[in-house]
Amino acid sequence: MLSVDDYNAFCRSLPATTIVVQWGGSHVWKVGGKVFAICSPSSGAHAGITFKVSELSYEILRDAPGLRPAPYLASRGMKWIQHYAEPGLSDGALKDYLAESHRIVAMGLSKKTQKSLGLILN
Repeated sequence: MLSVDDYNAFCRSLPATTIVVQWGGSHVWKVGGKVFAICSPSSGAHAGITFKVSELSYEILRDAPGLRPAPYLASRGMKWIQHYAEPGLSDGALKDYLAESHRIVAMGLSKKTQKSLGLILN
């Protein structure tokens, strides 16, 4: 499972990202001021890493071992998943989902904002 340092390094590598520590010490990554990933460090073995997903990915991941609909966000109808325990996702798959979350959120930004951030989206 990704460490908090690995999570932060990966999110930092994505285009036009910023970080803020809020909500009780969570490492919240944003693109264009919109959240795409949240890491809640814990005193347990695993930090909870939360990310936005497509509707299809939500249906596939929501009942997988080590994953769950993200507390608070999913209860409000949003398609967010939390990776909180083993086996969960491999580090590579988790990074792929974090990158996809970044893309989904960036696609929701206005074209003007996307351009100002230098984002090239497909």
